[in-house]
Amino acid sequence: MATEAPITRQTRIRISWPAGHLTAGLDDTPSTQALLKALPLTSAARTWGEEVYFDTGVSVSRETDARQVVDPGTVAFWTDGDALALPYGPTPISRGDECRLASPCNVLGRLDGDPRLLASVRDGDPVRVELIDP
Repeated sequence: MATEAPITRQTRIRISWPAGHLTAGLDDTPSTQALLKALPLTSAARTWGEEVYFDTGVSVSRETDARQVVDPGTVAFWTDGDALALPYGPTPISRGDECRLASPCNVLGRLDGDPRLLASVRDGDPVRVELIDP
Protein backbone atom coordinates (compact mmCIF):
# COMPACT_ATOMS: atom_id res chain seq x y z
CA MET A 1 0.00 0.00 0.00
CA ALA A 2 1.54 3.27 -1.14
CA THR A 3 1.58 6.21 1.20
CA GLU A 4 0.82 9.62 -0.20
CA ALA A 5 3.21 12.48 0.35
CA PRO A 6 1.82 15.09 2.71
CA ILE A 7 0.34 18.13 1.01
CA THR A 8 2.35 21.17 1.91
CA ARG A 9 0.69 24.53 1.70
CA GLN A 10 2.92 27.43 0.89
CA THR A 11 2.55 30.84 2.47
CA ARG A 12 2.09 33.60 -0.13
CA ILE A 13 3.73 37.01 0.05
CA ARG A 14 3.76 40.11 -2.17
CA ILE A 15 6.96 42.12 -2.67
CA SER A 16 6.30 45.61 -4.09
CA TRP A 17 8.48 48.53 -5.16
CA PRO A 18 7.67 51.74 -7.06
CA ALA A 19 7.99 50.18 -10.54
CA GLY A 20 6.24 46.86 -9.88
CA HIS A 21 5.61 43.85 -7.69
CA LEU A 22 6.03 40.09 -7.57
CA THR A 23 4.42 37.39 -5.48
CA ALA A 24 6.16 34.39 -4.00
CA GLY A 25 5.42 31.09 -2.33
CA LEU A 26 7.36 30.37 0.85
CA ASP A 27 8.01 26.95 2.35
CA ASP A 28 7.47 26.30 6.05
CA THR A 29 10.97 26.82 7.46
CA PRO A 30 12.21 28.39 10.71
CA SER A 31 13.38 31.44 8.74
CA THR A 32 10.00 31.79 7.02
CA GLN A 33 8.23 31.64 10.38
CA ALA A 34 10.49 34.38 11.79
CA LEU A 35 9.95 36.56 8.71
CA LEU A 36 6.16 36.16 8.83
CA LYS A 37 6.11 37.56 12.37
CA ALA A 38 7.70 40.78 11.04
CA LEU A 39 5.20 41.31 8.18
CA PRO A 40 4.20 43.69 6.82
CA LEU A 41 7.61 45.32 6.54
CA THR A 42 9.04 48.20 4.55
CA SER A 43 12.73 48.57 3.81
CA ALA A 44 15.15 50.24 1.39
CA ALA A 45 16.28 48.13 -1.56
CA ARG A 46 19.93 47.49 -2.25
CA THR A 47 21.24 46.02 -5.49
CA TRP A 48 24.30 43.83 -6.04
CA GLY A 49 24.74 42.76 -9.62
CA GLU A 50 21.47 41.10 -10.59
CA GLU A 51 20.26 40.66 -7.01
CA VAL A 52 17.97 42.79 -4.90
CA TYR A 53 18.33 42.55 -1.14
CA PHE A 54 16.96 44.50 1.80
CA ASP A 55 17.03 44.51 5.59
CA THR A 56 14.16 42.74 7.34
CA GLY A 57 14.92 43.54 10.98
CA VAL A 58 14.74 39.77 11.55
CA SER A 59 17.70 37.77 12.81
CA VAL A 60 17.84 34.00 12.25
CA SER A 61 20.52 31.31 12.25
CA ARG A 62 21.88 29.74 9.09
CA GLU A 63 19.97 26.51 8.42
CA THR A 64 21.73 23.24 7.59
CA ASP A 65 20.54 23.31 3.96
CA ALA A 66 21.66 26.92 3.30
CA ARG A 67 22.99 27.44 -0.24
CA GLN A 68 25.22 30.00 -1.92
CA VAL A 69 24.40 29.15 -5.55
CA VAL A 70 20.66 29.25 -6.27
CA ASP A 71 18.31 29.48 -9.23
CA PRO A 72 17.06 32.87 -10.46
CA GLY A 73 13.84 33.71 -8.62
CA THR A 74 14.82 32.01 -5.37
CA VAL A 75 13.65 33.79 -2.21
CA ALA A 76 16.61 33.54 0.15
CA PHE A 77 17.37 34.84 3.63
CA TRP A 78 20.89 36.24 4.01
CA THR A 79 21.65 35.51 7.66
CA ASP A 80 24.88 37.57 7.61
CA GLY A 81 22.86 40.70 6.82
CA ASP A 82 19.39 39.94 8.27
CA ALA A 83 18.09 40.51 4.74
CA LEU A 84 15.93 38.94 2.08
CA ALA A 85 17.99 38.25 -1.03
CA LEU A 86 16.22 38.00 -4.39
CA PRO A 87 18.63 37.01 -7.18
CA TYR A 88 17.52 37.19 -10.80
CA GLY A 89 20.90 36.78 -12.52
CA PRO A 90 24.66 36.90 -11.94
CA THR A 91 26.18 38.79 -9.01
CA PRO A 92 29.71 40.25 -8.91
CA ILE A 93 31.08 36.92 -7.58
CA SER A 94 29.15 34.61 -9.93
CA ARG A 95 30.96 32.18 -12.19
CA GLY A 96 29.28 32.45 -15.57
CA ASP A 97 25.50 32.90 -15.48
CA GLU A 98 24.92 31.40 -12.02
CA CYS A 99 23.24 33.28 -9.16
CA ARG A 100 25.95 33.23 -6.48
CA LEU A 101 24.93 34.90 -3.23
CA ALA A 102 27.43 36.71 -0.97
CA SER A 103 27.44 33.74 1.44
CA PRO A 104 25.22 30.68 2.03
CA CYS A 105 21.59 31.74 2.55
CA ASN A 106 18.51 30.00 3.88
CA VAL A 107 16.19 29.15 0.98
CA LEU A 108 12.61 30.20 1.77
CA GLY A 109 10.80 29.69 -1.50
CA ARG A 110 10.35 30.95 -5.04
CA LEU A 111 9.11 34.04 -6.85
CA ASP A 112 6.12 33.63 -9.17
CA GLY A 113 6.47 34.88 -12.72
CA ASP A 114 9.58 36.40 -14.29
CA PRO A 115 12.26 37.23 -11.69
CA ARG A 116 13.83 39.67 -14.21
CA LEU A 117 11.09 42.14 -13.20
CA LEU A 118 13.44 42.83 -10.28
CA ALA A 119 15.71 44.66 -12.76
CA SER A 120 13.35 47.64 -12.35
CA VAL A 121 14.26 47.95 -8.64
CA ARG A 122 16.65 50.85 -8.05
CA ASP A 123 19.10 51.08 -5.17
CA GLY A 124 17.30 52.90 -2.34
CA ASP A 125 13.75 52.20 -3.62
CA PRO A 126 11.23 51.53 -0.86
CA VAL A 127 10.27 47.85 -0.80
CA ARG A 128 7.23 46.46 0.99
CA VAL A 129 6.69 42.81 1.87
CA GLU A 130 3.25 41.70 2.98
CA LEU A 131 1.32 38.51 3.52
CA ILE A 132 -1.29 37.63 0.90
CA ASP A 133 -4.46 36.35 2.52
CA PRO A 134 -5.12 32.72 1.63
